[in-house]
Amino acid sequence: MANVAKKVSWSGRDPRDDEDERAGETTPLLNGTGPGAADGARQFAPSSFLRTGQLSNVDLNEDIRELETELPRPYPNEIPHNEKLLSLKYESLDYDNSENQLFLEEERRINHAAFRTVEIKRWVICAMIGILTGLVACFIDIVVENLAGLKYRVVKDNIDKFTEKGGLSFSLLLWATLNASVVMVGSVIVAFIEPVAAGSGIPQIKCYLNGVKIPHVVRLKTLVIKVCGVILSVVGGLAVGKEGPMIHSGAVIAAGISQGRSTSLKRDFKIFEYFRRDTEKRDFVSAGAAAGVSAAFGAPVGGVLFSLEEGASFWNQFLTWRIFFASMISTFTLNSVLSVYHGNAWDLSSPGLINFGRFDSEKMGYTIQEIPIFIFMGVVGGILGALFNALNYWLTMFRIRYIHRPCLQVIEAMLVAAVTAAVGFVMIYCSRDCQPIQGSSVAYPLQLFCADGEYNSMATAFFNTPEKSVVNLFHDPPGLCVK
Repeated sequence: MANVAKKVSWSGRDPRDDEDERAGETTPLLNGTGPGAADGARQFAPSSFLRTGQLSNVDLNEDIRELETELPRPYPNEIPHNEKLLSLKYESLDYDNSENQLFLEEERRINHAAFRTVEIKRWVICAMIGILTGLVACFIDIVVENLAGLKYRVVKDNIDKFTEKGGLSFSLLLWATLNASVVMVGSVIVAFIEPVAAGSGIPQIKCYLNGVKIPHVVRLKTLVIKVCGVILSVVGGLAVGKEGPMIHSGAVIAAGISQGRSTSLKRDFKIFEYFRRDTEKRDFVSAGAAAGVSAAFGAPVGGVLFSLEEGASFWNQFLTWRIFFASMISTFTLNSVLSVYHGNAWDLSSPGLINFGRFDSEKMGYTIQEIPIFIFMGVVGGILGALFNALNYWLTMFRIRYIHRPCLQVIEAMLVAAVTAAVGFVMIYCSRDCQPIQGSSVAYPLQLFCADGEYNSMATAFFNTPEKSVVNLFHDPPGLCVK
């Protein structure tokens, strides 16, 4: 029976390899057979089975050798158990408490005061998650604004220098080079240091909240690379935003704080040890994701609804209030810090990273004649959305098939940044929409071919941060950027 088990599981290998592995390895094989199974079969074969059923030993060595000589197999029949399979890297999280005898005895020892203390700690952790998530969002917004201003000043000085000399091609090369260089740094640290930080991170967090743990998805190193990658991507002119990655950032912050230790730093702070379970960690990660949504859009209720409807499949009534509390703390922290940074300490006019500014309610009246226009806009938006989804699907399949190496991913990101800069430069060059600078709230005006005291409105849409470009489109005078 031992020979049968051995030959069924390792029919494509040399028998001497099996003897070596039996001597020094005790790991079971993929199909459950191995040294343990073989030893168990060896214990029962000569004594019990031969007495009851009078079975005879069958040796398959000769038959298998004949088959191997007649039919050569270029590929092994079974993947070795020590092969680095993709599925072996992912862990299935246990979100159900194991209610064994030890667990029940531990629960009985907890008195009312200890239970209240644990509940207070949950609220304290949610408050810390909200504060740190808001501070991370402030850091991203401030650094993006400063780096975008630095890039604008460099390109503007070059454009002003070469406009009179007729050498705008140098300005185009400078702009494309700056964008490609910044994006290259961001893509290199993501592709070669922490690939799980790529993208928005929302699919990975959804996987975690539903029981699939992707390696390094909630590590501190992932948070650092995520923040740096977002900053460099936005400054490099890519068509990306800061809002989506905030969900991943908030989830990483929540996972680290709730456990009271850091795997990346190899430090254990000996706090919050009671919450070092998959169930508790999942609840706090849900709060972190909600805090990220709240910091991005200034919507605490929206953050709770995101975690409830789009994120976790495990929910309870008490979790709703704690997550809402973390979301409120997050948007309040972001609002307070950005208000102080912009010089309006008590204005509280920046509830989220994306902000469309204040609108005059008296000028926002609608008439019934505009309803067909809104219907037409919805239909066109739906058609364009379906077309975008189809193109994105085919493009994603192409990238998975051909652009899967880190070096190719870096080249792809640099190429997209350079092409984006070239297209933007051509649109600015072809635009003749000149507006007076006086009375304008534009942060980065470019003169280009406009007269003195005027700026090119198309250029401001490319040199501003994405949020400020949207604000300008909503609040600039009618007819701007359409000439």
